[in-house]
Amino acid sequence: MSVNPRAVADALHASATRKVMFRLLPIMCAAYFMAYIDRTNVALAKTALQADVGISVTAFGLGAGIFFISYAFLEVPSNLIMHRVGPRRWIARIALTWGALSAAMMFVQGDLSFYLLRFLLGIAEAGLYPALMYMVTMWFSQKNRATAVGFIYLAPTIALVVGGPIGGALMELDGLGGLHGWQWMFLVEGVVTMLVGVVVFFRLPEVPADAKWLTAEEAESLSAAASAGRTDHETRIRGNVKKAFGRPFIVIVALIYLFNQITNVGIVFNIPSIVEDLDVRGSFLIGLVSGSAGIGATVGVLLVPYVHRRFRNETQLIGILAAATLTSSVAFVLVSDPVGKVVLIAVSMVFVFGTLPLFWSVAMARMSGLMAAAGLAFINTVGLIGGFIGPYAFGLVENVTGDPGSGFLVVIVSSIIGVALVPLLGRAVRNEDRATSSTPAPEASSARNH
Repeated sequence: MSVNPRAVADALHASATRKVMFRLLPIMCAAYFMAYIDRTNVALAKTALQADVGISVTAFGLGAGIFFISYAFLEVPSNLIMHRVGPRRWIARIALTWGALSAAMMFVQGDLSFYLLRFLLGIAEAGLYPALMYMVTMWFSQKNRATAVGFIYLAPTIALVVGGPIGGALMELDGLGGLHGWQWMFLVEGVVTMLVGVVVFFRLPEVPADAKWLTAEEAESLSAAASAGRTDHETRIRGNVKKAFGRPFIVIVALIYLFNQITNVGIVFNIPSIVEDLDVRGSFLIGLVSGSAGIGATVGVLLVPYVHRRFRNETQLIGILAAATLTSSVAFVLVSDPVGKVVLIAVSMVFVFGTLPLFWSVAMARMSGLMAAAGLAFINTVGLIGGFIGPYAFGLVENVTGDPGSGFLVVIVSSIIGVALVPLLGRAVRNEDRATSSTPAPEASSARNH
């Protein structure tokens, strides 16, 4: 009986990919989980910071968003350093420094110190997410990348579910040792992040060949599949700026991601105050109800990659999800029932978070190597600007209306613009694929638009 070599190779690659899913992704998820906890736990402290140190709603929105400004400006330089020194060392460095600064948030005394520490936290964390995405390009074939990114996004969605109750429970320590509850929250969660950084340094392999739990054949299979169809061979940014940052599909993906993040971060940073305005009382209970948004987000990052494998046109699916976000946010504004509002927040997060793996799948299929390190960081940089705009815009609207939930008007506007950009993305992707059709990527072809 003859043996089909292709079937044997496919079985070897599938087995190796499963190992990576269970051995590598949990470490990457742990780092991103704590990153999300440390960047968003300030939302739980919003009311306490107003009462204890006099930070206004507008000042809180500016301070929450200013994190993303420093993060954005250093995103590309950070990822270029990562490409030089390696993901393991750089991700560990990021976790150790941002953990220390997150713990230092316990020393906030007013607006100025709040702004300064949030700004420094952004500097420390810059480059984490694109470094994780870069690792996906080194370990996974194109057909598996949306699934891998979806699993990585489980980290922030689970953080939304459990971060609120954990943070709320820590804030119940108010008065212990002479510290406010929010000080305990920042201290404990910052120290845990530093411990994760140590784990990353000692346990995270950078490339398949470094993984002791893979055979040589499995490592080679993963590396070959991950590099299949790569057309970017540049080793320096100078002279290749347009290829790294200026290709139309990269710019449009970045713009759609910008408006997604205005919605995403705006909602996340204001869920606790929206829930509290619905007459929910107690830090723990507010955190628990706020976690419903994380449940919706978790459903999104699991369900959409599953649908993606059966839906050939990625850009069309992005458009459908943007339209669904618009519909659910309009419904939120129109509904007055508190339970209905909480459910609609969760539903909105299904679509907002579910879109995220698709952005990165579109980008990863069309860049590699140094161009991937630079291009993915650029897309994330533009998105981070949305992370600044979202909380600040929510704060401005709330300051005018007095209603935390009125920030969903920002979501409606962002969703309309996102829907309008989708046809432009489809055209840009088709043009990019035609331009590179002389060297097609075998496994990327199934993920591209037809």
